[in-house]
Amino acid sequence: MSGAPEGRTRQELRSSQWYGESVSSGLRSFSHRARTRQLGYLPEEHLGKPVIAVLNTWSDINPCHSHLRERAQAVKRGVWQAGGFPLEFPVSTLSETFQKPTPMLYRNLLAMETEELLRSYPVDGAVLLGGCDKTTPALLMGAASVDLPAVFVPAGPMLPGHWRGETLGSGTDMWKYWDDHRAGLIGDCELTELESGLARSPGHCMTMGTASTLTAAAEALGVTVPGASSIPAVDSGHDRMAAASGLRIVELVRQDRRLSRILTADAFADAVTTVLGLGGSTNAVIHLIAMAGRAGVELTLDDFDRIARTVPVLANVRPGGQRYLMEDFHFAGGLPGFLSRITDLLHLDRPTVCHDTLREQLAGARVHDADVIRTRDDPVAAEGGVAVLRGNLCPDGAVIKHIAAEPHLLRHTGPAVVFDDYRTMQRTIHDPALGITPDHVLVLRGSGPKGGPGMPEYGMLPIPDHLLKQGVRDMVRISDARMSGTSYGTCVLHVAPESYVGGPLALVRTGDLITLDVAARTLRLEVPDEELARRREQWTPPPARYERGYGALYGEQITQADTGCDFAFLARPGTVPDPYAG
Repeated sequence: MSGAPEGRTRQELRSSQWYGESVSSGLRSFSHRARTRQLGYLPEEHLGKPVIAVLNTWSDINPCHSHLRERAQAVKRGVWQAGGFPLEFPVSTLSETFQKPTPMLYRNLLAMETEELLRSYPVDGAVLLGGCDKTTPALLMGAASVDLPAVFVPAGPMLPGHWRGETLGSGTDMWKYWDDHRAGLIGDCELTELESGLARSPGHCMTMGTASTLTAAAEALGVTVPGASSIPAVDSGHDRMAAASGLRIVELVRQDRRLSRILTADAFADAVTTVLGLGGSTNAVIHLIAMAGRAGVELTLDDFDRIARTVPVLANVRPGGQRYLMEDFHFAGGLPGFLSRITDLLHLDRPTVCHDTLREQLAGARVHDADVIRTRDDPVAAEGGVAVLRGNLCPDGAVIKHIAAEPHLLRHTGPAVVFDDYRTMQRTIHDPALGITPDHVLVLRGSGPKGGPGMPEYGMLPIPDHLLKQGVRDMVRISDARMSGTSYGTCVLHVAPESYVGGPLALVRTGDLITLDVAARTLRLEVPDEELARRREQWTPPPARYERGYGALYGEQITQADTGCDFAFLARPGTVPDPYAG
């Protein structure tokens, strides 16, 4: 780690505005010191020291973060050892497993909470504890908006699952075995056993799902200590990483190395390269665009598609890969080892929170298993794992994780079967009377940012039961929804504009032909423009989902998928003054 000398005086610390420099520095400073005594702290424990906020997304109902109480203590241990003063703040926990209709509805709420908490308290820097899908982008979006020194501590993947000699990947094998159950290949007893085998420790999904993708993106951005993103949650190395993050944040405050120095256009380009080379989740497209916007960096769908054509998929980690899980990836070299394979595609002279350059950070990085982290001569796929589609059905874009699709479906024309909402789809899709064949294209609308609401992970529409029993495991599916990063299949997602606001998806009718051509990057509704114009004249906007509360604010302010689903009033440029602390 960089060993630059202390640079800021105690008077330059932001927290000094609250605490003052002498007994006679003012009534408010006197009050703040008195209340700190009320908390049980001696003057020499905090006065003149960097105050570090430890933002903790732990809760009793978030299994991905159930160990973060202990990790916060390790962070604080590191802060104390480095001469700082840690204060732990509980913030919203966004549990991908339990929160409905979707934690995506609340990502921006956590981002707002993070921003306003860091701005309104006597804080000089922050350590951000997260990892479950939406917590990583939310914490970094909020912290970027405040622009203090910050370090991100990833929650880490859970241990691999096990069942009857099989190694299980959370999420991915849930979908697989649920389909096996529907197809009659396994029974209720096997499914009950699987419930206890899929997720057997604290930590987020151990596949290359959204959680692992985004923590890897955070490490690629340079906001974690090296190698942090893949350490298993229950490994003792995870505790050491948390303590190292506490040590590092104090030095960052003394150097005044703010997030704006780390979260540059080059950093986001490298994060996109990383996500695509890992075969990561499509959700990263939305989150990285939103995070970049908060950092004042323009990142677009076209950037993802351009970079995807230059980077191979080297991580043989499920679901994009065929075999391995995150613990295997970690011991094969982790993200430093992975990045060492693609240094020619990275911006090596940019800073990170731990080093003056990424080049310095990757010095000595090695790969220890070339089947887990492939060489450029033996990739999992020749191009990045996500493709961006354009066409009259998605004029503002759509995405597909084509490495997780059946190859024969990547160029396909078939008749649409349209479902207006998810509940209707659940109720009717298995009805043989619909006459659904493997050649049909399943279309779900009403599930985007506004229509979902919150763009739930509905995009992996189920294969109808009668087709599953015939051995069909994939079909072309199109929606304005998202898809779990642990999912797989020929699923076109994030169709923009969404149907709820009158996007072309709202005009599709059952029987219309739709053509998907991933190689050409096109998605087209084979209906004449004149007919589409006639249908548009007949279309009427649906009523608002919420009449009051946070949901109403969400509906008024949320942007579309291609621009990151941020709130318009948070995404726009502008300054926010620090509060007057005197």
